Amino acid sequence: MSTLFWIVIGVVLCVMELVIPTAFLESALGVSAFLTGLLSLWVTDFGYQIAVWMGLSLAVFWALKRLVPRKTAPTLRESTNARTLTSIPEGQPGRVMYEGSSWQARCSDEGLEIAPDQAVLVVGRQGNTLIVLPESTLLG
Repeated sequence: MSTLFWIVIGVVLCVMELVIPTAFLESALGVSAFLTGLLSLWVTDFGYQIAVWMGLSLAVFWALKRLVPRKTAPTLRESTNARTLTSIPEGQPGRVMYEGSSWQARCSDEGLEIAPDQAVLVVGRQGNTLIVLPESTLLG
């Protein structure tokens, strides 16, 4: 009876992974349930079966997680050109067009205001906010 229980749990968890992707968590639990179902033929105590399932789940999740490539945040190229879409008031954020996308931006010089439609240089990033300087201040 417990073998059927573990197989049903395994099927449900694997189907859930297809419907609601969880980065292999449900898959690991489902595969572990299948393996526990096989082992339940020899390990008859349900408490031990749960312990085996938990141990197998950790091992399978660890093994599956190593197959997933790590995602890294995109980095900014050093000193890249952008153009202001709105003004960037002193100490306040504005918007710039950078590599075809609109970004929130702040001037690295808090006391400087940048007018709309001005060329700026991206000198850094804080979270989703670009740090910019007007090209005119750098050129002369």
